[in-house]
Amino acid sequence: MMKQLRRMSAGLTALGLLGMSTVASASSHREAPAIADDPAADNTDTYAWVQGSNLVVVANYIGLELPEGGPNWAKFSDDVLYEIHLTRGANSLQDALTYQIRFKTAPVVYHDPMLNEAAPAGGREFFGQLSGGGAFKQTYTVTMKEPGKPSKNIVVNAKVPPPNVGPATNSVAYAIPAGKTYEQFFIDDAATSYVASIPGGGKAFAGPRDDPFFVDLGGIFDLAQIRPVANPTEAARDSIKYMNVHSITLEIPLTVANGGNAPVAGPHAAQTVGVWASASRQQVTILRKDGDDDHYGGWRQVSRLGLPLINEAVIGLQDKDGWNRRAPNDDATYYAQYFDKPIVVRDAEAIGFYAAGGPLAACVPGGGLAALESGRLGDIVPIINLPDHTGAEKINSIGDVLRVDLGQPSGFPNGRKLDEDVVDVELKLLLCTLNAGTPFPAGIPDGPTGNETPFKATFPYLASPWEGRSANPRSANSLP
Repeated sequence: MMKQLRRMSAGLTALGLLGMSTVASASSHREAPAIADDPAADNTDTYAWVQGSNLVVVANYIGLELPEGGPNWAKFSDDVLYEIHLTRGANSLQDALTYQIRFKTAPVVYHDPMLNEAAPAGGREFFGQLSGGGAFKQTYTVTMKEPGKPSKNIVVNAKVPPPNVGPATNSVAYAIPAGKTYEQFFIDDAATSYVASIPGGGKAFAGPRDDPFFVDLGGIFDLAQIRPVANPTEAARDSIKYMNVHSITLEIPLTVANGGNAPVAGPHAAQTVGVWASASRQQVTILRKDGDDDHYGGWRQVSRLGLPLINEAVIGLQDKDGWNRRAPNDDATYYAQYFDKPIVVRDAEAIGFYAAGGPLAACVPGGGLAALESGRLGDIVPIINLPDHTGAEKINSIGDVLRVDLGQPSGFPNGRKLDEDVVDVELKLLLCTLNAGTPFPAGIPDGPTGNETPFKATFPYLASPWEGRSANPRSANSLP
């Protein structure tokens, strides 16, 4: 079996499909059984695009955060190794650059009235507990690693903004001056901004933001009841609307991303990078009675994400956790059959989507449904093989990474920007193939077409996190 998969992967670049104009990815919130129990280490989305003279990479973690979800607000874990990986060129998926991000949270001292202690905080402990310990006092360090070179810390003890709890917390716990917003204080104003500068060029940020993704998860996960298709009279919903996420955003000079050389205009494999993000935990954890834990052993990757929906919609349940623990250079060897025979097509068949009169009946090709159920390497694998618009790069390596040609304007599939609606095309690719003559020329719509709030025009580009006190209400479910 392994030899057969290797032969399939070796022949993929000869399939003649390099000129496909678009492919897709989507969100991967809680996509595997093990990581669903570990939200602090769960990759949700990865974005990468060229912005001026920099490559911007956004790695999001901890999906489906309620802005009002206190008093123990979501935060990065001190026990997780977060990483952003860049591969380079046509033939290798080994890291050319690795950015390791580690967090450290300062302890918060509370006073217990049961111990008859003095109360030097004047009762403010109560407010500290309501706001999850105030500012958390969490910091992070970014270490850049290149093969054959010493590792170097490019950001040291940068501050992480606290949760956007509300105006009272802003004033009392965070000491934000009157007239200034959370966003102005922690991001926009140079004197107080938590955006960190990288020596030699670039910036870094880590903290809570609005989740930029938009998708109708509720409809999709209810046996793929995509509202505009299966239930056209029912209004679509953005399931991630008014929710937050924790983001790590890096601005990397193009010369650094390109190995010391400025990119040149036009498509070139040598200046094409592959971007993916991961999270790892140490192999042994000991739980102590006092609430502290001990961690030992080497790091074990528990989550990864390049093109997000791959694990969620393509990889079988029995292999989802294993997928998360492997690197992209293992994909062709171990997982080729999932792309050749997509499970999601058989699921759609089981609930009658392809039957006469069904919502996807027009997707069935002349050769019958069997042509969608197997032999799909030719139109699905280019998602994880080639992201360029022309095929000129001639990328030979195959793996789940988000490709970015640094010498071309970014636009999916050449990178992925925050505002791109990619779910519709992904659904069509998996359920119909992109070239099928269907009534869905731009993709099978899941409903939402954009984020609920504008993105920032400047770093870190994601919108401000929703405030807990005034977060816009989500749509109430209608009773049956």
